[in-house]
Amino acid sequence: MDVSLKLTDPIAPQLVATLRQGIAELQLLPGEALSEKDIASRFGVSRQPVREAFIKLSEAGLVEIRPSRGTYVAKISVRDVANARLVREAIEADIAHHATRLASDAQVQGLRDMIGAQLAAARENDYRRFNDSDEAFHRAIADIVHCDYAWRIVERARVQTDRVRFLSLPDTSPMPLLISQHQAIVDAIAARDPEAAEQMMRRHLREILVALRRIAVAHPELFSDTELSAHTVGLMPRD
Repeated sequence: MDVSLKLTDPIAPQLVATLRQGIAELQLLPGEALSEKDIASRFGVSRQPVREAFIKLSEAGLVEIRPSRGTYVAKISVRDVANARLVREAIEADIAHHATRLASDAQVQGLRDMIGAQLAAARENDYRRFNDSDEAFHRAIADIVHCDYAWRIVERARVQTDRVRFLSLPDTSPMPLLISQHQAIVDAIAARDPEAAEQMMRRHLREILVALRRIAVAHPELFSDTELSAHTVGLMPRD
């Protein structure tokens, strides 16, 4: 996490964002112990804002604060990821539907430009840059419909899905596949086809469930639960 904090701005929110990114990109691994002292020293701040950041990350389900034992990066929960994805689909499919009516030509071109940036990241196998562009792409579609509240809910849901998405990029859900799905969404928006845009967004967001199932089996040490309960199976697409 080679990030410098702006000491003129509130420190705790910056630490939350920095640590969240480190967790999402697996620089901080599930189950890893986090030290208030070490993080404070790394960023040149006092321990109080670090403690505040840990509390916020705990509320988001990304760290576990164990009294008298320490603070640890939370392991990934299959059930939580599946549930968060369901929330994202419900919101983002509807956003895509309405974007077909509200998107300007300039906004559609902006989405296509983002896809161009994603293609460049894929050519260089730059997973971090692709991940950043992926989030910007989904945010740009939400911005078209001017619904900040919906995006705040999506951002909270992304907390649970980001680590699985990052793990899936090398082969389970390779970047070219995700980019082709993004392209289909933009094409539907450009064609002013709300049903197609909604369907393409649903298909895209269900991709993570295929990755989730495979990654949980391949990396059980990263997960708090790997069994697909009847509840979770109900959210899984059929092979």
